[in-house]
Parts: sequence; structure tokens; C-alpha cells
Amino acid sequence: MKETILIVDDERHTREGLRTALEDRFDVYVAADMAGAIGVLENDVIDLMVTDLRLGGDDGMALIDRALKLPHAPICIMMTAYGSVDTAVEAMKHGAYDFVTKPINIDRLEILIGRALRDRATQKENRELKQQVDRQFGLESLIGHSAPMQEVFDTVKQIAPTRATVLIEGESGTGKELVARAIHNLSNRNKAKFIAVHCAALNPQLLESELFGHEKGSFTGATERRAGRFEQANGGTLFLDEIGEIDANTQVKILRALDPGVFERVGGNQTIKTDVRLIAATNQSLEKMVQEGKFRDDLFYRLNVVNITMPPLRDRREDIPLLVNSFLKGFSKENAKPVREFTADAMQALLAFPWPGNVRELRTAVEHGVVMATGPKIVLRDLPATVRGANGNGAKSLFPTASPQPFNLEQTEQRLIDRALSETKGNITEAAKKLGISRRTLHRKLKSARENTPPE
Repeated sequence: MKETILIVDDERHTREGLRTALEDRFDVYVAADMAGAIGVLENDVIDLMVTDLRLGGDDGMALIDRALKLPHAPICIMMTAYGSVDTAVEAMKHGAYDFVTKPINIDRLEILIGRALRDRATQKENRELKQQVDRQFGLESLIGHSAPMQEVFDTVKQIAPTRATVLIEGESGTGKELVARAIHNLSNRNKAKFIAVHCAALNPQLLESELFGHEKGSFTGATERRAGRFEQANGGTLFLDEIGEIDANTQVKILRALDPGVFERVGGNQTIKTDVRLIAATNQSLEKMVQEGKFRDDLFYRLNVVNITMPPLRDRREDIPLLVNSFLKGFSKENAKPVREFTADAMQALLAFPWPGNVRELRTAVEHGVVMATGPKIVLRDLPATVRGANGNGAKSLFPTASPQPFNLEQTEQRLIDRALSETKGNITEAAKKLGISRRTLHRKLKSARENTPPE
């Protein structure tokens, strides 16, 4: 897709000459005055604007001020026949990237435009990289607008700054480790380590050594002293996943490491003090295990200071489109495939499937769809057979509706767009903000709706 440039000049031969010179590389828009320029800027996403300083009765500096206040502000380059150091300094003060003098040297202007757009792309990449880091390590990695997820978000923000131990319960694949990481990274321990241990993957002897370390010669294969995870996580956070799988002996040692905060390495007698915030997770009911005598009640109460229950995906189906779009963007980029969206029947299949593997299974299904897609859209046949089978041929939505009609994603989307336009009195920019999409995307959807509307 070509980058977009707006040329603003009240002299027709200048703006048309620049359009002719640049339109082979860019999508070029033109305007003769401030009103025309603002109209273009508010209705299309413009990457770069080149404006004259004198626009008849209008001021190019004022136009730059207006343009830079827009949600998708363009890069601004000033043109002037009154070139001077003072003009350049004033243009820069108003936020201009650079300026050129008339008569315009096209070669110089093209070099300047290329440099400006490259700088903008670099800045965008840096912002996206920061957002990726935020998504990976902060609350942004937890996606959802549903009431159950909002409750999780509120709890995480409330408890993160404290020292409280946390027990996270929920089915496999619901995102328990993501919650633990978010708690750590929103806490004052975020400069120290976050260490995760998956307890179910180790037998009791290896788990004890993994958690508390061991001395040289303490068991066969212990050829040197090794610090355990409690020691390595000192000052930070230790996350114990599937804590219901640990044996009774290790439960005692964990309890002592929490209170009074000391332990010994396997095979050693040196008491080591540690300051660790413990977050535990389980897909079982620890309370039931306590009642059955399979888990120590004193450790359960010590862990369960704050309890977070992760909802299964089937209980927050309204979050599926958000999760799907997030996964789609990541896997499309990772696989270098221009896959942008799902067809309505493919999305319907995702909405209808029960997702016993929760978010983890949904993520895998989206990756499968991206890999199998042969065009810009993921169609029903691109999804895993299990997901297609759940939907069948035109299966009805699992969402309760007042109408007996099947769920129609396109119609629902159009109703949301109509509502946003109504509430903003037809203002494209404000409607796009309400919908959380770009103006260009909204224009594309409106154009598609018009083209698909049968004539009266």
C-alpha cells in the first residue's frame, strides 16, 4: 500500500505539478486552502503533508497546528517563497519536520520526504516494540472486556503493590502464568527476577533440589553446589505452577521458606534467609484436596491470602473476537503472511466451539488458520477439523439472542458502526475513535457496505 501525501497550495500549477511528480510513488491528495486540507485530513489517514506558508487568506503555520492535533497527525513540511532562517525556526516551533523554498527542487523534496517517512517508520517500530514488551509483561497481555476478566484486572491492580501471597486457580490454558507475571511487573519487585517452576514436570527429589538447591555430593549426579529457585528469586517473585502436585515433605519446606523465610539446601545444614513473594497456581481445588488429606491445610491458608479464579473461555465468549484479532496480528507477522481477518463463517465457528483447552487452544487454532490460509482472509476450511466440526454446516450461535436468526457478524458490526456514526453526528474521526479502529479502516468498511447494498 502506497503512503499518502497531501499537497496544500493556493497556486494550481504548483500543487498539480507536485502531484504529477510524486504520484508514481505515493497516493497524492491536493487542497487549495485550509478548509480543503482539513477536510482531507479528517476523512483520510495522511502520512505526510506539504503545505505552503501563504494560502491566500489562510496561514500555513496555523494549518500545521491543526494537523498535528489530529489523532493520526501527518509529518509536516513547509514550503515558502520567503525562505529564511527565521522562517525555518518558526516552522520547527510549530512542529514542522523541515522546510523547502520555492521554486521547489523536486529531487531535494523527494529526498526530504523519503527521510521523513523513514524516521516516522522507525518511531512507529519503536512504539510497537514497547507495546509488545508491555503486552508480554504487563496487564496488556491479558485480553478481555468481559465482566469476569475485568474482575481479574481489578484484583491484579489492587494486590500487585502488596507483599501478599496469591493463589491463582483455574483450568489449564486460562492464562494463570500471565496473571502471575502481571502481578510481578506491576509490583515494586519488578526490578528483580520473576522465576517460574512447573511442579508437575519434576519428581519429588528433583523438585526439592530445584526449589531449594543442593550441596555437592548430596545425591548421585550432584557434582557441584547449586542455588535453588527460592535463593535465585530473592527480592523478586517465585511462581509455582500446579502446586497441587507437590509431595508432603516439599510442602513443609515451602511453608518454612515462607514463614519464617528460611530454608536449607538439600544435603546442607546452612540456614539461608530469603525474601520471596510466592504466587502459586493450580487447576485443581486445593480446598478439596485439604479436605481429602492430600494437601496441608496450613500451607493452603498461607498461600490463599488472595485468591484469583481465572474464568474458562466458554464463560467469557464475548472476549473471543478480541483474542482472535490479537493472535491473528502476531501470527501473520511471525509467518510473513498478509492475513488480515476471518470470514463470517470462520468467526462463527470460533464463537461456537466450546474450547476445552481455553485460550491456549484458541491461540493454536488461530495459528493453524494463518498457516493454512491462501488469501487475506481465513476461511472455514483453514481452521482445525475439530473446530469446523463443532460448527457443522451453519450451526446456530451459542450466544443467547432475542431473534431466532443465526448470529451474523457482519450485521452486528454494521449496527455498531451505524450507532457510532449516529452518536457522533456523522463525524468519521470521532466514530472511528469510539469503535477503536482507524479512520481508514472505517472508510473501508463503509465503502464495502455501500458496494454490498442492493439497489432499491
